[in-house]
Order: sequence, then C-alpha cells, then structure tokens
Amino acid sequence: MANQGLPEVSSQDPNPQPVPKEQLIDDSQNILDEEKLKKIFIGSIDQGTTSTRFIIFDGTGEPVAQHQIEFNQRYPQSGWHEHDPKEIISSIEQCIDRATNLFIDNGHEIADIKAVGITNQRETTVVWDTETGEPLYNAIAWPDTRTKGLVRELKDRKGADELQNICGLPLSTYPSSVKLRWMLDHIEPVRKAYDEGRLSFGTIDTWILYNLNGGKKADVHVTDTTNASRTMFMNLHTVQYDDKLLEFFQLDRKKLNLPKIVPSSSPDAFGSLQSGILKGVRIAGCLGDQSSALVGQQGFTPGSAKNTYGTGCFLLYNVGEKPVISTHGLLATVAYDFGGKRKPVYALEGSIAVAGSGVKFLMNNMGFITHSHKISDLAASVRDNGGCVFVTAFSGLFAPYWIDDAKGTIFGITQFTERGHIARATLEATCFQTRAILDAMELDSGHKLSMLAVDGGMSNSNLCMQTQANIIGIPVDRPAMRETTALGAAIAAGFAVDVWKEFEELKEINQKDRMIFEPNVSKDEGEKMFKKWGRAVEMCRGWLDADEANGEFS
Repeated sequence: MANQGLPEVSSQDPNPQPVPKEQLIDDSQNILDEEKLKKIFIGSIDQGTTSTRFIIFDGTGEPVAQHQIEFNQRYPQSGWHEHDPKEIISSIEQCIDRATNLFIDNGHEIADIKAVGITNQRETTVVWDTETGEPLYNAIAWPDTRTKGLVRELKDRKGADELQNICGLPLSTYPSSVKLRWMLDHIEPVRKAYDEGRLSFGTIDTWILYNLNGGKKADVHVTDTTNASRTMFMNLHTVQYDDKLLEFFQLDRKKLNLPKIVPSSSPDAFGSLQSGILKGVRIAGCLGDQSSALVGQQGFTPGSAKNTYGTGCFLLYNVGEKPVISTHGLLATVAYDFGGKRKPVYALEGSIAVAGSGVKFLMNNMGFITHSHKISDLAASVRDNGGCVFVTAFSGLFAPYWIDDAKGTIFGITQFTERGHIARATLEATCFQTRAILDAMELDSGHKLSMLAVDGGMSNSNLCMQTQANIIGIPVDRPAMRETTALGAAIAAGFAVDVWKEFEELKEINQKDRMIFEPNVSKDEGEKMFKKWGRAVEMCRGWLDADEANGEFS
C-alpha cells in the first residue's frame, strides 16, 4: 500500500509515530447524553491468564477507577500450566475492594454503580465438589499441553471428523473438553466425584459466578454462550449442549454437573455479589475475554475484526448470525449473545498461544530486559532481525497451523546475533502468525480485511504495531483507551440494565483519539519476510516424540 501523504517513518525507528484517525462520529450528531452517562457507572471484572483486574467505567466508556493483581502461575511439569482456583477468587475480591475504595475516595457513591460484568480467560477448566463447593484439582490453564497424547488418541476415535461441524472447534490441546477428560483419567478425587454424581465442571466464568453468588448456598451454576462455545460440548448452531459431543468424550450428563448456558447480557441470569463492598450489586454481563474485546472494539457489523495482543494473541472476525465452519485452520465461535429477541452473533477466530508471554520469557527466563515495555527499545537497537526467525511454539502452534509437536525454535543464529535481534524476532513472531490467520480468514469468508483494530499489552509498542502493519499490508487501528476487553464486559452488563438501549449508542464509545499505523515497506518486502517465516514453521515440526507428548505423570 502506498504511503500517500504520510510522513516518512522508518520501520527501524524505535518509536514509529502513527497518524490520528479521523473522528468516526460527528459530534454534532452525537446521540449519547454524555452529561448523564458520566454519572452512571458499571464495574468490570477482567480475570486474565496472569492477572485479575477490576475496572469501573462511566457510561461513556471511560475508566474512572481500577486495581490489578498478578497471581501465581504453576508449571508442575514441562508443558503443564495451572492456576489455584481459590487464589483467583481472592484476587477478584481484593481488586473489587481496592478499586471501589478508590472510586469512593474520588467522590463517587456505590449506589451509582448499576451493575458488574465479567470477562475471563476462556478454556481454563475448573472442577469442584458439588456438595462442598471445594475445588478438586488446580485449574488447568488454556495453554496447557499435557493432553497431546490424549488428543492423538481422540483423533483416531470414530466420529472425530464430525466434531468441528457441530461445535466449531478442532480437536487440540486447547478446549476444555480434553482438560476435563484428562482429569477424569488421571486424578482420582475427580473420577470418584464423577462416579458418585457430585462433580461440577466449569470454565473460569462459571467458577467466578458460583463463588461471587455465595458458593454452595446459592448454587448459581451458569455460563454464557461465548464461554460455552469453547468447551467442545456446545452445539454451535443450537447454542445448547449436544449429546453427540458429550458421548464422544465419554461423558454422562447424569454424573456431570454442567453449567446452564445463558446469553452474555442478562439482568437476572448471573445473580449478584453476596459479600464485600459491592454486596447486592447485580452481575448482568459475562463474556469470554476475546469476545469481550470484540464488543469493546464495537465490532458489531459483519466484516469487522479485532486482534488482542495479550498473553496469547486472538483475532476475531464478525461473520454475522450464522456460524462459518472454517476449512483453513480457524475456529468458529460465538462472538456475543445479547439475548432478548436477538440472535447470537458468530465469529471466526485465530488463536496464537504465545504473544506477550514471549516477551515475558525474554524478561524472566533470559534476563534480556527488566520490564516488558522495554522490549521495543531493545528491538529497536538493531536495524532488523539479523536473519533470526523465532517460532515461539512454547505450547505448540495454534491457528492456523495446529502443530502440537512443535517446540520454541530460533533459526538463523550466527556470531552476529545480538539480544536486539532476538527481541525483534519475538515481536515479529506474533505479527507473522497474525498474517497467517488473516490469510485463512480471507479464504474462509471470501472477504479481505481493509483495516485491523488492535488492543492488549503488546499493542502499546509502536514498533510492534508498525511491524504488524508492514507484514499484513493493511492499516492497524489502535484506540487511545486500550482496556477494550474489560470495556466489553461493562457494555454487556450496562446493556442488560438499560444504561444503553441500542447498539447505535454503543458505536460511539471509545472512538476518540484512535491512531492509525500505515504500512511503510513495499508489499514485496513484507511477502519476503512472511515467506521466510513459513519456512521456519515447517522446520520446527516434530520436536516431541510420543514418550514426551503423552501427558502422563513422570
């Protein structure tokens, strides 16, 4: 794409400057009553892979108070990734308390908080005793790969080739189904609870809702359609559990307490907070984190897309009210479901296991940097990647490749290689995988994206976003307020309690001061870089043999 009328910006500049996006909303036609909405507030619990946040937004979508807590990541064995379910709840309660006290200190009143929404890491799986409410094992986190051997066995089972047409997901280590199956096969207390009909299953949203509603006493056991669509248990077309799917994983509904599937926005389905500083406040919205980011980016029209650069990287493309089953390595999922007489809206999704976690690897494991935000400065200390390509397959490769037996691999190291080259190659790895996903989405949908909306921690890096624009060959659109995941949950909750009544109102939120990164290298140069990445992907296959990948205890 030509760089028409734009300032010359070097792709090696340590701080490439984007250009302001023209205002999408004509202020003279603004239909939001901003004066009124600035006095109305919605809380948002954002429970992520490495940290928990509670952010209070006003009715115009601006954050007014927040608190964040990082929690422990547990890696008992290579490829295993777990969380303490109780620590997650504790982190939520602390964040709510501290952010709300700050809200009060700023002169606001709790009574002005109309509802709370929840957004969460999705496939992470929790099981607990229905009778006691106590977890029976650590939560198995979504990037965990202990189920590689199980996945290979399941792929050979009769009916395996029919699953994706029903639930939208391919068999991989990613969804909740294989995590639950592994626990049933290997953890005796889990198996015993199942056999005795007292095993409760849920993704993180279900576990949060259960606990915030008082646990066993109220026994609120629900999930929304976006989270349910990540389990492989829900029929994507009916948005209900499917007996054929459950039978494939050899699960008996009579022995397993599955959460009720409800819309993402509801005034009563999610209950209310039963303790703490916000006791009595309704929980009115719930969205899996990537769906929530699409809502927060106002991706309400078919053809709109967003990419979130968090611990992993997730690209969602709105396909409308009918699911599109991918034939090019992507997932089909529920984008959002606002209930009432509205139909669920679906998306194609590409998931990258390692994005921000690659930066943390360079910081924590290799000592390259002292803070994550310094990655751009280190990457900009060199002109290019010096011939290095880093396939960051710490958990195998996700979409659109689905290579379970890959390991993280750096190609092209010579005596010339410096830390800056590896830092740049780490940022580029996410950008290359995003390009591969966009190519697959174009093939599945028949449409080429004209602009990519971005958010998440790595989107703060101008160098990374400029690199992204160069590799995909289309502009990258970054909002000024990048807490879009939390904002999406607040929107779902606010919509349920009539803070907003029409989607048209929501389209005005978080549109001010957005910035555009235009490609500033030739199309041929971008293609040359991507071709070398493709060679590296092919060469990283097969690093795990069967004994290493069977997920058994050592």
